Amino acid sequence: MKKILSFATIIIILCVTVLYALTSGSLPITLSELFISLLSGESEQLAIIKDLRFPRIIISLFAGASLAVSGVLLQAVMRNPLAEPGIIGVSSGAGFFTLLALTFFPSLFFYTPFFAFIGGAFAFLLVYLFSWKSGLNPLRMILIGVAIHVLFSGLSELLQLTNANSMMNSVSVTASTLTMKTWNDVTVISIYGTIGLLIATTLFAWCNHLSLKDKTLKNLGFNVNRARFVLAIVAVLLAAIATSIAGMFTFVGLLIPHIGRTFVGNNHKLLIPFSILAGAWLVLFADTIGRTMIAPIEIPASIIMAVIGGPFLIFMLRKSDRIYGN
Repeated sequence: MKKILSFATIIIILCVTVLYALTSGSLPITLSELFISLLSGESEQLAIIKDLRFPRIIISLFAGASLAVSGVLLQAVMRNPLAEPGIIGVSSGAGFFTLLALTFFPSLFFYTPFFAFIGGAFAFLLVYLFSWKSGLNPLRMILIGVAIHVLFSGLSELLQLTNANSMMNSVSVTASTLTMKTWNDVTVISIYGTIGLLIATTLFAWCNHLSLKDKTLKNLGFNVNRARFVLAIVAVLLAAIATSIAGMFTFVGLLIPHIGRTFVGNNHKLLIPFSILAGAWLVLFADTIGRTMIAPIEIPASIIMAVIGGPFLIFMLRKSDRIYGN
């Protein structure tokens, strides 16, 4: 009953937030005006909603869902509740390669998720290799991940400073400002995001299996290395999709999995769908608060997430006795 109630609650909250995001902004409208505009098909409000708010909302939903599920998968792969694409450098690696692509190959915009995937995979590989020392130590992995994150963030800033033409793209990727997103952006993130999320929902059994010790799994005939490789690829793909279009968000993949486990438990068959809904809501909420709190000035959604996620990370580190592998 608790799990059903949790799903019902997050769906209701998500729908309410979407309606609020549609009706709030520089030109606020009422719900009745919103529905009349959608039904009539011709109004000034409809143009604003269709060309500005709808793309922004859809991108926020897909970015949040992708980052949350990426965090779930990475935590399963690493057996580390602190694993998150923003913290361990996957997002910054994806962001740097996205900037490279947009700077030198601007005509390949539709393929930026591919370049972001290469960058995210490379960053993840570095973290995994440098963290391996007779096994994976959770805290060592986090420290290595922070170092990789700083490295790629510095390279992104260097690229921004040395190439004025990439300035706007750099701001978009590093600050996570969802202003002026277009339907082309929606097309890219919806196609790649839907594919990644659908694949992730079919891998819940592998995530559950990886909660056991490697020795036990091997005795049962389970291919641990194959499962980790596939899950890591999907996790990096999801993080790359979100980063290439929406920018770098930290802590989404950290907060949502832990909140999900509190409400629906550790079974990934329920945790992954719940994380999709909750992650979508969290990024949309952060973006909506950022653009309405001190309007007309906008606060990037990534800053809102940092304010929320920073204290949560400290809380998790204080409870480090529960980290896998300790």
